Amino acid sequence: MPMPDDIHIEALDQRKISQRRKRYREHLPQQLEQIPGEWRELLTRWVRRGGNSRWETLRNDAGVTGIQMAESLRGWLLREGWAVVVEQRQHNEWWPQSVELRNLPLLRAALGISDKEQNAQRWQAAREELKTCGDDNLAPALLALDELPAQRALARYDLIVALQCWQNMQKSGTRRDFALAARDDTKGVSEAEWNWLEQTLDLAEFRIERHTPLLLLSASLTLTLPRGQLDLSCHPDFAAITPVTLQNTTAVSGSVRHWQLVENRTSFERVARQREHDVGVIWLPGFPPSWWCASVSRLLDLAPAPAHLACDPDPAGIAIALKAAELWRKRNLTWLPWKMAATDLAALHVRKPLSESDKLQLVALQQESMLPAPFLELIEWMLEHGEKGEQEGYL
Repeated sequence: MPMPDDIHIEALDQRKISQRRKRYREHLPQQLEQIPGEWRELLTRWVRRGGNSRWETLRNDAGVTGIQMAESLRGWLLREGWAVVVEQRQHNEWWPQSVELRNLPLLRAALGISDKEQNAQRWQAAREELKTCGDDNLAPALLALDELPAQRALARYDLIVALQCWQNMQKSGTRRDFALAARDDTKGVSEAEWNWLEQTLDLAEFRIERHTPLLLLSASLTLTLPRGQLDLSCHPDFAAITPVTLQNTTAVSGSVRHWQLVENRTSFERVARQREHDVGVIWLPGFPPSWWCASVSRLLDLAPAPAHLACDPDPAGIAIALKAAELWRKRNLTWLPWKMAATDLAALHVRKPLSESDKLQLVALQQESMLPAPFLELIEWMLEHGEKGEQEGYL
């Protein structure tokens, strides 16, 4: 059945050929029309899930024999303006990834779902989503949310989802960095919510610090500041420098043949202690936070040199390396993957299976322009063998 002319298509990435998009009708419906009873029953289950769910989850609600009905209902909801559908390009075709229902208060009323019941249903659906994430670090939060009324549990559920996303992207930073990522506001998390998070979880495990972050590096350089000099070569292992210190540095003496960036903290410390005299080593704390990018940018302006980037041999590691490499590309400085070859991954004694999201990320990474040959080989190895690894096993 053809779609109405006012179906809007919006790309969700910046690539020339978009890999993700969302589709929705411009107008918002105001009345639920008569629909078949089995559609109404399935839609009621979907609404009780909270209104924003993965398509795989919604399709499973229909059972094996109801997949075609679920497809038809999704198409009708999109055409009538009741749904926003997010799609992913795979093998030159668009596949639904998630469905967000619109005008939920009206839908709930039309389907006879009370707010109290809806909150309870939403919490149970959200709880199941958290249980399937497979992150043991979040288990205490799940138990703590169970002790709260459904409405309050849902209000704090978004923080746990944001923590899960923060963890998956290997981000690090201050409380304000996390609040900005979670709620688009550096002060968006209340003191009561921070107290609850601290009592429930070890935020250090999620690389969220209360105080000023530190750039860890080892190099034979001397920094010149307004009040004196700081000789980094005096440190037998590595130094911890605040972003403000680097921003106030006016000059650097000494030279670096190339910078080695290492993601894993244990691996960084090993490399820093064993570095050659004219090599600099920088800790890359997962997906580069804004303070890290600003600090390393200032360091590169004062001591430019090529980069050798070492991250975990997995989909996230490749994405992290590409993001960090942008600082070098902007300055027309060369960079290369280091210790991220397919042979490094194959030599690991312990490897982990790829998840479905890992595979999707690898397929998307293959579309990156000017991807270095070692990354292409690593991606092909992972897709062929279905495994990934951690650099701590060999670096």
